[in-house]
Amino acid sequence: MPNALSILKKHWNHDAFRNPQGQIIEAVLAQKDCLALLPTGGGKSICFQVPTLLQEGICLVISPLVALMKDQVENLQKRNIKALALTGGLSTNDLIDLLDNCQFGNYKFLYLSPERLQIAWIVERLEKLPISLIAVDEAHCISQWGHDFRPAYLKIGLLRHSFPKTPVIALTASATARVQEDIVAQLGLRQPEIFKQSFVRPNLSYQIVQTNDKLYSLEQLFAKNTEPAIIYVRNRKSCYDYSAQLTALGYSATFYHGGLSTKEKEKNRQDWMQAKAQIMVATNAFGMGIDRPDVKTVVHVQLPDSLENYYQEAGRAGRDGNEAQAILLAGPSDQIQAESQFLAHLPDKAFLGLVYKKLNAYFQIAYGEGLNEQFRFNLQQFCLKYDLPTLKTYSCLQFLDRQGVLQLSSEFSQKVQLQFTIPSKEVLRYCSLNPKDEPIVSTLMRLYPGIYEMSVPLNIPFLAKKAECTEARVEQLLEKLLQKEMVVYQAHKNDTSIVFMEVRDEDHLINRIAKYLATQNEIKTNQLRAVLKYVSQTHRCCSQFLAAYFGDTTTQACGKCSGCTTQSSNTQNSHNLAQAILDELQAAAFSSRDLAIKLACEEASLIFALQTLLENKQIKLTATNRYTLY
Repeated sequence: MPNALSILKKHWNHDAFRNPQGQIIEAVLAQKDCLALLPTGGGKSICFQVPTLLQEGICLVISPLVALMKDQVENLQKRNIKALALTGGLSTNDLIDLLDNCQFGNYKFLYLSPERLQIAWIVERLEKLPISLIAVDEAHCISQWGHDFRPAYLKIGLLRHSFPKTPVIALTASATARVQEDIVAQLGLRQPEIFKQSFVRPNLSYQIVQTNDKLYSLEQLFAKNTEPAIIYVRNRKSCYDYSAQLTALGYSATFYHGGLSTKEKEKNRQDWMQAKAQIMVATNAFGMGIDRPDVKTVVHVQLPDSLENYYQEAGRAGRDGNEAQAILLAGPSDQIQAESQFLAHLPDKAFLGLVYKKLNAYFQIAYGEGLNEQFRFNLQQFCLKYDLPTLKTYSCLQFLDRQGVLQLSSEFSQKVQLQFTIPSKEVLRYCSLNPKDEPIVSTLMRLYPGIYEMSVPLNIPFLAKKAECTEARVEQLLEKLLQKEMVVYQAHKNDTSIVFMEVRDEDHLINRIAKYLATQNEIKTNQLRAVLKYVSQTHRCCSQFLAAYFGDTTTQACGKCSGCTTQSSNTQNSHNLAQAILDELQAAAFSSRDLAIKLACEEASLIFALQTLLENKQIKLTATNRYTLY
């Protein structure tokens, strides 16, 4: 039998394993359960791929994202290793054919999402396969204490009943001590070997840049850095905005978010992978499984919701081991925006009880009834009927799903995307010629001002309510506009369902699960507080701060992050720069960009001096983000 190093050389053309890949592979071959914490780019997939090729049978790989599965399957196939994935959108017949191929076709790797394990007949088919290893990628998703909890991951532990003797390896790049304990418990790992690599990335320089003009900061950054980059944003509109603005400035940029079609995602991804575009502007839908080692810069232009997410996303820079940088652009209003986005939608006990009560009323479920009853469900219509905030209500439904009170399908309602393909003056002309359509069209333009520049998601029930007509009338008009080639219109209807897993007894139920809701809210609040603390600290090493957050308190200062360089330089230059700022502000109020140009200084030093002057109440910030004397 070939040894592990010869397999590594044959298929990956490497002469040696990174630490601790070799020890993990030995433990897997010894049939031991393992938990491996390796940073992004640390070679987690090698830890289950090499031992699988050294023994008989198939490795069942449970992965959270289609992009991750697709990328790994493609990489294995390029190395002449037989692998397939049960991705979404496949019919039952397609799934049966793929599982037949896996059973009789000498395949070594089968990738699937945790949601597939909720389908009984698929689990029955898996039991007929010679599965020699179960690999759980992104294992932190199983923990309610983690940053990316997915209820479907809780079902993975049930595989122990189907494969009692098969070893399990859980892999993640970011998990606190509490999450590690939860992974072991939820997966039922038996006396697992636990392997941890340092959370320090020696080649990665973390930079926190305080700025009032983020686009200007990006322009300055990419004027000096022409190598591959990723910019992470928090929403789809920012994807379009930053991509368009950078393109207008002469940079090659593309974008990626979860609302794009599969074809658009693949095209934009390939443009960036093949260096047709230098910069990828993306939401967190882009990342897992993106195997590009030469990314030199990762920028966050908005605050992440947790340091776990930030560490993973920042870690996509410098995976080739060469020097790289992770930059977080922080502005004066970021804290308010982050709290509004991440904390304002957290439901309390009273709101959870209200949503559950209205849900039972919506489906006319009496007390003591409802067990295993299934209904078609439209979130937008439900929220409209009871005047409930959509995001906060959705958070409640997700929580009830995690607690096993309800079972939700993965999609809500129908996805409708619309964009006008003609100028606004032509739309107004159409309205004058078609007065019956004018109320809907004018409401559409008022509610969705960006509808000429990009495809926007429509809320049909809300649009119908505002236009004072029926949903059917709105849909009829959209089809009409499509036929006249005035719009690009896509409607994907989904069979959405909600199943009640318990009988209705709201007082007892809400009291029983309220403590878990309080814990969830506390976790999310603490995670954001840690992000705010990271961004606001100016004198501590960023790398040291992140390592300590994950429990590693033995690291040394990196000497090159914004915290380290601020420490060494600000004490020398701060006094002179502060006086220069006060002299300039004698004449007029200036933005930080104006001051940087006038004083020809580094932005980091300027911001430090400005913060000192603000704290000493020598200057103040106006409503237009300009500095003036106090």
